[in-house]
Amino acid sequence: NQETIIMEDYDFSQAEAGASETIPMEAGQIKKGGLIMIKGQPCKVAEVSTSKTGKHGHAKCNFIAYNIFNNKKLEDMIPSTHGTTVPIVTRTEYTLIDISDEDYVSLMDDDGNTREDLKLPDYPENYDHELKETFESGETILVTVLKACGKEQIISHKKE
Repeated sequence: NQETIIMEDYDFSQAEAGASETIPMEAGQIKKGGLIMIKGQPCKVAEVSTSKTGKHGHAKCNFIAYNIFNNKKLEDMIPSTHGTTVPIVTRTEYTLIDISDEDYVSLMDDDGNTREDLKLPDYPENYDHELKETFESGETILVTVLKACGKEQIISHKKE
């Protein structure tokens, strides 16, 4: 069960399907809770403030955002009429089948396809141990894998 995160307020019609991991967007279109690329990192916007700059200056958007994988805070200032990019993010749910001694996870999707190319997440701290303990208790666990900009990481889990 794969869900692509789409922001209703944005017009994605100029984006080419599958061509890229980001799409172009005018800075002034990006709202709180939306996504933005800052310093090459996919981020979720926590705050946006717009400042007017003088008689002939353009309004500038100040973004405070957090990396979607490690929650590191990033800031950027972009004139509201200038272009920036927004990451394309997908979430996929898998059943956790096994965890190897090297911390690689075996995952199965709804169609029965398996993959063993992801490691336990190193963020948040001790989350890998929490996942291991829950798995070792014999529960069936569904994990959510977030994918953006060529990176994939388990971001949450729940008992089935």
